[in-house]
Amino acid sequence: MQALKLFLACTLLVAIVEAACADEVEISSLQELAEFASQSDNVVRMKPGVYRYTDYMSRDALASRRKAGDFTFMQFSGNNNRFELTDVTIEVDVSIRGVGRPPVHTNEFIFSGDGNTVTGLTITNVDHGLSQGGAVISCTGDGNSFEKVTLHVQGSRPYGYGDLFGKGGYKQSGFQITGDDTRILNCRLYMKAFGHGFFIQTGAANTHLEGCYVEGVLRSTDEMLAETEGIAARRKFRTVLKNRDGEYLILPGYMKSLAEDGYRTYDEIPGLVIRNCTAKHMRGGFEIRSKAAAVLENCTAVECERGFWFGYGTVVKNCRGDSKYGPLLFVEGNDAKADVTLIGDESTMTVHAVATVRGTGHRIHLRLDKANQRKIPIPIMLGYSAPPAGEGMAAYAERDTSDVFIHNETRMPVVLGRLTRQCDVRTRGPLLDDKGSENTVQRIVGE
Repeated sequence: MQALKLFLACTLLVAIVEAACADEVEISSLQELAEFASQSDNVVRMKPGVYRYTDYMSRDALASRRKAGDFTFMQFSGNNNRFELTDVTIEVDVSIRGVGRPPVHTNEFIFSGDGNTVTGLTITNVDHGLSQGGAVISCTGDGNSFEKVTLHVQGSRPYGYGDLFGKGGYKQSGFQITGDDTRILNCRLYMKAFGHGFFIQTGAANTHLEGCYVEGVLRSTDEMLAETEGIAARRKFRTVLKNRDGEYLILPGYMKSLAEDGYRTYDEIPGLVIRNCTAKHMRGGFEIRSKAAAVLENCTAVECERGFWFGYGTVVKNCRGDSKYGPLLFVEGNDAKADVTLIGDESTMTVHAVATVRGTGHRIHLRLDKANQRKIPIPIMLGYSAPPAGEGMAAYAERDTSDVFIHNETRMPVVLGRLTRQCDVRTRGPLLDDKGSENTVQRIVGE
């Protein structure tokens, strides 16, 4: 124990000494920012203002960089820097993307160094130049922190239909994380492109997001079906997924997000914590699809196509969301623990379920928002999977589900499919059907 205390004291002393030795510089141009981005051990303060990327990097310069195999807009390869960028906006005319002709999945502002801190930066996309499936910011280094960073994202095709016609060749996402020990605090993403907000991929152990906000744009299928020209009309409104009528067609009465997911994981992401974060108008609010357990705490999904999608030991504490335009929950895998409040906001749009649950060992508590209760009944469905790709117009399939406990304080009805077994349901809402075996259902009485 004494040796551990000594080690921690020495580590703290080294950090203090390194901070004291850091050079402090003040800059007022993107040229200077790019220069210090490749250096280490500096405190860089940038003069507030709007900096146009094309004033720093002309189209001719981008073409020359392409020939050299450099496709990024700016690379932060240095270590242990602090970039103080409060009230600094980098305005990127995204029509320049075509000049560089980058390969697929080329990201634009890349933080590949370790131990850096970025505070206050805003990056705004203007115009409608197309992306090759990249992100505005990519953090590939370890131990980096971002605080009060804001991204205004655009530049994808097709745009205006969500995923109805597939992902298309030109996605544009907001913030990619692949480095370990990344901290993202009080950051905001505004998505006017088909792509993810924050997406976390293999290698990003111990990622921590707190106080973040992602907002997309919504459009009804009724509005799409009213088009007489454009991609939807040219495709005769044919979709890539079969709807619940068995046809590859857009159906009226649904709401679609024009973006992808607010917070999205891929593969194995150990140690993920998302706290006090919000997703609004996104396809999926929080799609925590990795098989390593994550923690979501005090998070909110508002007016998304689906609020939360999780499983595999994930713990969801004190979260909330609506089923205004789609389900609140998709639960899969095993041993998830969730405490989620159903907010009562509702609409005339078609929604087929509050939740679908499949798998084994889940413990789910659905709470009632007494001040804002949903009145239009839609079911909580045990023994059913999310529809293909989560698409709201597609049909649900029955799946094996066992040893699931659900405490339903809402007045929404419950359905247990024929592949449910030994599930325990306590519900204030009515039981519509129990086609399974050895299930236990008890009604909650009182208010």
